[in-house]
Amino acid sequence: MINILFVGYGVEAKQSAGYCAMYDICGARSDGKVLNCPLNIPAVKPDDLLSSKIQSLCPTITGNVCCTETQFDTLRSQVQQAIPFIVGCPACLRNFLNLFCELTCSPDQSLFINVTSTTKVKNNSTVDGIQYYITDDFGAGMYESCKDVKFGSSNSRALDFLGAGAKNFKEWFAFIGQKAGVNLPGSPYGIAFLPAPPVSSGMMPMNVSAYSCGDDTLGCSCGDCPSAATCSSKAELPTQKKHSCSIKIGSLEAKCVDFILAISYILLVSLFLGGGLLHRVRGKKNTSPMRPFSEAGGERNANNLQKPDTIHAQMLQNTPQRNWAQLSTVQGHLANFYRKYGIWVARHPTLVLCLSISIVLLLCVGLIRFKVETRPDKLWVGPGSRAAEEKQFFDTHLSPFYRIEQLILATVPKFPHEKAPEILTDDNIKLLFDIQKKVDGLRANHAGSMVSLTDICMKPLAEDCATQSVLQYFKMKPENYEDFGGVDHVKYCFEHFTSTDSCLSAFKGPLDPTTALGGFAGNSFSEASAFLVTYPVDNAVNNEGNKTEKAVAWEKAFIQLAKDELLPMAKAKNLTLSFSSESSIEEELKRESTADVITIAISYLVMFAYISLTLGDAPRLNSFYITSKVLLGLSGVLLVMLSVLGSVGFFSAVGMKSTLIIMEVIPFLVLAVGVDNMCILVHAVKRQEQELPLERRISNALMEVGPSITLASLAEILAFAVGAFIKMPAVRVFSMFAALAVLLDFLLQVTAFVALIVLDFQRTENRRVDCFPCIKTSQSSDSGDKGIGQRKAGLLTRYMKEIHAPILSHWAVKILVIAFFFGLAMAGIALSTRIEPGLEQQIVLPQDSYLQGYFNNISTYLRIGPPLYFVLKNYNYSSESRQTNQLCSINKCDPNSLLNEIARASLTPELSYIAKPAASWLDDFLVWLSPEAFGCCRKFTNGTFCPPDDQCFRHADLSSDRPSTTQFKEKLPWFLSALPSADCAKGGHGAYSSSVDLQGYENGIIQASSFRTYHTPLNKQSLFLC
Repeated sequence: MINILFVGYGVEAKQSAGYCAMYDICGARSDGKVLNCPLNIPAVKPDDLLSSKIQSLCPTITGNVCCTETQFDTLRSQVQQAIPFIVGCPACLRNFLNLFCELTCSPDQSLFINVTSTTKVKNNSTVDGIQYYITDDFGAGMYESCKDVKFGSSNSRALDFLGAGAKNFKEWFAFIGQKAGVNLPGSPYGIAFLPAPPVSSGMMPMNVSAYSCGDDTLGCSCGDCPSAATCSSKAELPTQKKHSCSIKIGSLEAKCVDFILAISYILLVSLFLGGGLLHRVRGKKNTSPMRPFSEAGGERNANNLQKPDTIHAQMLQNTPQRNWAQLSTVQGHLANFYRKYGIWVARHPTLVLCLSISIVLLLCVGLIRFKVETRPDKLWVGPGSRAAEEKQFFDTHLSPFYRIEQLILATVPKFPHEKAPEILTDDNIKLLFDIQKKVDGLRANHAGSMVSLTDICMKPLAEDCATQSVLQYFKMKPENYEDFGGVDHVKYCFEHFTSTDSCLSAFKGPLDPTTALGGFAGNSFSEASAFLVTYPVDNAVNNEGNKTEKAVAWEKAFIQLAKDELLPMAKAKNLTLSFSSESSIEEELKRESTADVITIAISYLVMFAYISLTLGDAPRLNSFYITSKVLLGLSGVLLVMLSVLGSVGFFSAVGMKSTLIIMEVIPFLVLAVGVDNMCILVHAVKRQEQELPLERRISNALMEVGPSITLASLAEILAFAVGAFIKMPAVRVFSMFAALAVLLDFLLQVTAFVALIVLDFQRTENRRVDCFPCIKTSQSSDSGDKGIGQRKAGLLTRYMKEIHAPILSHWAVKILVIAFFFGLAMAGIALSTRIEPGLEQQIVLPQDSYLQGYFNNISTYLRIGPPLYFVLKNYNYSSESRQTNQLCSINKCDPNSLLNEIARASLTPELSYIAKPAASWLDDFLVWLSPEAFGCCRKFTNGTFCPPDDQCFRHADLSSDRPSTTQFKEKLPWFLSALPSADCAKGGHGAYSSSVDLQGYENGIIQASSFRTYHTPLNKQSLFLC
């Protein structure tokens, strides 16, 4: 609250028109605040100079006055602190000034001012308390005209500064009338605002007309006066979100998509079942005369099937010969190719193996340039995407968004579902001071130099760090804790953080409690259960000046400090501490990528054991060391690994970075595909007649399964290759790596692995020991040869042939199976509509990461969202352009201007996700230039009175209160370099230093500027995509 000083009263009061209740100054308090004389005298005629002064500020005061020049100068110096907050709304400004002009200088002062108490100062009687009678109509009109006026630079209302967030005019008057303590802002004596005096007193309430913010002559913008007729006529925003379509049947309510899918499923299954039954009935009629023949043929076939005992004979009997005429052209060409290729590989296995391995090993050389991309913005935002382009524009033209280091200190509930205790206690605040001392004393080593927080932190006014912490209410100094009043001072600042000097931060700005507290409901800041401490750190584009490297070095030391010292300090007080830095996610992703190497290795070992067992024949005691396929299985797993390494090596060589997804998913993906192909190839060779030469068996096997493997692999490759057209880098890179890995795996399967199969079967036929092929057994008995040459069907083969296939071929089972899986498909479609968009950050981090607790606490305690910027390109500020009025939100701006629309959207944050009106450098600049804001733009600063014509501009110098192109160009740098002060809170330095790109602005075009507001809290991932 500003210090409005008033004038005094006599003992025997005469309440009459033309009489004063207070006049002149008779003393001062110990803090220097002057006190008025209680003199009940006739109003005094001022000289011409004083009259012109009074008229410049108080046009309603004419003729005689009840104030001296010194009193008026004091009044003027005090109200000028408030004017910049409300000058954008002329009606509010005029009402506010009338309130204090009438109180200080009105010639009829005695009619509505009653001195209730006096005090002696150096033997002089001075005013100590007064009653100010004022009509409710004026009070309500004044409040209504000011309640929505914004103070742009802090994204708040002007009444938060001038009225402690008053909800009505009575609360506002009560705040204004408080008698301020020593060295505290406010009135030097108490003011009781009353609606009506006693009838017998002869007094009457002050009832100057209150201007409406929608007034035609003094009207405000829609952002400051949404109730104005020109604003309320616009279409209203919807009051609630649209709900998805649903259908209600009795007490059951279902989504439309669920209902449609259920009906579709019932209809399709009914049609399928009816068609199946009809087909079966017709089939019985058509085949009944042929039954004896079919039964006879079936018996002959059954007898034939029972003869062979070996798997070799069964395969020949039950595997129909390919009808090559029925193959497609592509399959036919592939089969013919593999027939010739199989013979050639079988004759030159060593050559094929060496050539294929050499090519892949050559690709692996690219691994020397292997790098992993762990920066989240590079993983999920494409370089050509709109988001990336906008961020690049923002970083290069304005200022890179600051880095965030954060601590969350929270209380622990006694029971799981109990409300957490309040965090605001003496012990907890003192602990926070101890933690802050540790952070301030932290030093990190960067290239031999020590880096502290003050070296890298963001300093709006180039002095103190803009740390967001409740400690700012004590100027970040422990010695101020007791002096300022401890916890009571913190609670006081929750209500007066914008209006009391003692509550301003060390960096000279107000600290919104929502940025420093968590776990509270509404505005119940005292019930908060967590302290949020945020350290904004300067960022740089392309690591300019090593700023980023210095920050990263400090961040690593900060995280280590939190783990080693701060966390034990919090636990000792039965509190929880979570923490994060800007580089935390990147560092944790790096750790995750290296931690999973063991998991990948174990999985490959398990698959190696599985392949070794499944590729070999049924174990026989006398020949298992020959028929086993351990060496072949190991070689196959190594080929899969080489295909992954070859893919990574190739893309690394061309400069593409790998990702965590590639390191964790592709090895398993390619392993699954590779194992499948290996089993198919080996078993295809085993199914061939053992009497045939090996090269014929290899040729027939490839001719049988080669086309299928080729087409299946091609489909997989193309499926992944399509992902290369997706703009999201993580998905695109994964798809490209996976496509090449599957391609290399396929090529190695049909080259190197086929060659290995040839060598392995040659080893088996030569009776050489598996894993030790140099050792040849001498056993040559018939039983041994029989064990190798004849293979009985395995358990799985017998199950598939004798149980699974016959059951599945039954017509009723076919219908049930199809209906079941079709139902699963429908259910999957229905459930897919319930999938919440977004990717929980906890999922991609290690389970033991310290960030797990941090993100959980963010969801629990955060009550303010991230900064939200509206960036404007190529703003034409010339007087010939209308863009200024199309953007601004003060008086005479367009009702549907950009900033007015943002302010209007912030009224429904549940729909717009905009939490507050935007901080507008343009509005504040226009106010700073305004003649009414006489404490802002000045031609000289010698401390003497400046008549209106000594300000930067008079109203006659402006066109509809807007500067010309030359005036705009000349004064904008002044505004951006002007420090906010008690005389003018609209100085742009600090709040808007990085909001305007002045490069090339002299030609009438500002290339880039931004308007800052806040998003609603982002407590879950789905909100990031709204």
